[in-house]
Amino acid sequence: MAPPHPIEPRIGQTEEGIASWYGHPYHGRQAADGEIYDMEKMVAAHRTLPFHTWVRVYNLDNQKTVEVEIIDRGPFIDGRIIDLSHAAAQAVALIGPGTARVRIQIIAAPQTAVPTIAAAVPVARFAVQVGAFRDRKTAERVKDEMAGRYGTAKLVPRPGSPAVWRVLVGNESSEDGAGGLADRIRKDGGEKISAFVVRLDS
Repeated sequence: MAPPHPIEPRIGQTEEGIASWYGHPYHGRQAADGEIYDMEKMVAAHRTLPFHTWVRVYNLDNQKTVEVEIIDRGPFIDGRIIDLSHAAAQAVALIGPGTARVRIQIIAAPQTAVPTIAAAVPVARFAVQVGAFRDRKTAERVKDEMAGRYGTAKLVPRPGSPAVWRVLVGNESSEDGAGGLADRIRKDGGEKISAFVVRLDS
């Protein structure tokens, strides 16, 4: 019997936190969904929302809003919930301060083709990011330590100048399951460790 599909985010669902923005050196590079990132398009990065979800971003500091499509993964700094493109950041006056308190609201789900009988329906998987390192040897050491303690861990490169190596722990079938793993990692590691849930994309 096939496992149940995880519940995807619903229209109207909201999340509050800190937004940031990204431009160079990511402009012109491949985004996580495979398309080329254009920092002048109304797009954004989110850790767990499915690609091509549309969200409305409310800047809680100035009441400006913008609508963006999720095409990338990030931000990979604890406490931040969304990375806006340069154009989207301009629309909500985020360029100068660099970050702002925001509320994001899901306004449209991804458009998916009707699967054929033979087509496999992708199931979302989630992991916990415990670090991002410029030195690959350090990242490998942390990955091995986490794999020994929690069963599975891997490195995911983030292109840039310099490149960054992200350490992801676990492979959970639900965001709640990954959240429980993140809680365990934080409890075991104390205040010194940052652990947050990210979506694994094929």
